[in-house]
Amino acid sequence: MVIGIIGGGASGMAAALSAAEDQDTQVVLMERQARLGRKLRATGNGRCNLSNLRAGKTGYHGEEAGFWRFALNRFSPEETLAWFRQMGLYTVAEATGRVYPYSDQANSVADILRFALEKPNITVKLGFEAEKIRKTADRFRVESKEETVECDRLIVACGGLAGTGLGGSMSGYKLLRALGHHSTKLRPNLVQLRSSWGALPSLKGVRTNCAVSVFRDGELFAGGGGELQFTEYGLSGPVIFEVSRDVCQGGGDWTCRLDFLPELTGQTLTEELLRRKNTHLPASELFTGILHNRLGRVLTGEAGISQQGLIRDIPEEALALAAERAKSLEVTLTQPMGMDAAQVTAGGICTEEFFEETMESRLVPGLYACGEVLDVDGDCGGYNLQWAWSSGRLAGESAGRSKA
Repeated sequence: MVIGIIGGGASGMAAALSAAEDQDTQVVLMERQARLGRKLRATGNGRCNLSNLRAGKTGYHGEEAGFWRFALNRFSPEETLAWFRQMGLYTVAEATGRVYPYSDQANSVADILRFALEKPNITVKLGFEAEKIRKTADRFRVESKEETVECDRLIVACGGLAGTGLGGSMSGYKLLRALGHHSTKLRPNLVQLRSSWGALPSLKGVRTNCAVSVFRDGELFAGGGGELQFTEYGLSGPVIFEVSRDVCQGGGDWTCRLDFLPELTGQTLTEELLRRKNTHLPASELFTGILHNRLGRVLTGEAGISQQGLIRDIPEEALALAAERAKSLEVTLTQPMGMDAAQVTAGGICTEEFFEETMESRLVPGLYACGEVLDVDGDCGGYNLQWAWSSGRLAGESAGRSKA
């Protein structure tokens, strides 16, 4: 039996290795780019947050709630890490549950998978861009401009639209739609958010711990805590990725409330600023030792305090206002960055059209799909790669078990 797999990303490579466990099965892995796992090599700022020990309990989204559960139960984070260990990858888990390669290099993950794919019954075709799938009575014909691959079972693992600069495309959606499948609306997720706040240029590159609350028309929409990074156009960093899903989608007025000192009460911070009236420091150093210098100066200005005077001359009401700004600064959000900047696609091919126990299509027997092309997306922190490994391995196992 021949199993064809379109897409050489995380889920496609996992599917290939799973399907090839039966040595009588021939696997043909087709990748349109010049190398396997290009997006994988860039994930996690090059560190590759490859899993999360908490995945499988919660953390996933899609129109069909719970579709992801079977795959995550069948191939849990613990089993996935054991699978990688068998291939020679050492990993380390943080207290948050996030798992990274011990080398702290995404290339380690991609290379381990690439080496594992060097099996007699796996053929890798690079530069193969699938343009059309033809279904015959009992086989599939995958056509590119240069050649055609025939297979008994076919797995579509093309990934999503996010990260277009690294290979994200509409390819998988188009191929599956042509076979009768349907797609939900595609939106960027784990993405930076644009803001109209005028102080952003002076804060570009500043990183800080922050508690974030996003409001839509005055109602709390999402919240989280962690590292925030300012950019020239808006807000970025893990805490923003965490709350970015569907922000600024579907109209409404969107604001983001930032608490730069979530560990302190407003009263404690106010008392500390009042204590500084006993110094000879300039007003521009009001938050020195508490916050990043540039952020402290911006917050001082937001409270209407001149940078030219001395802290001892600042009225107590102004100091209280400065403390309030540090604890509850509201900025307007305008829109998310586009798919080119997003790490993950929210939305995808409708999962109700697939069997969750096998990842096989309900519409086209012998056709499977896995990974980001489906309408499943996870939270920030390794959830999406865990979905790729779990769904890919389930699809490969199921396709290999279904004899032609």
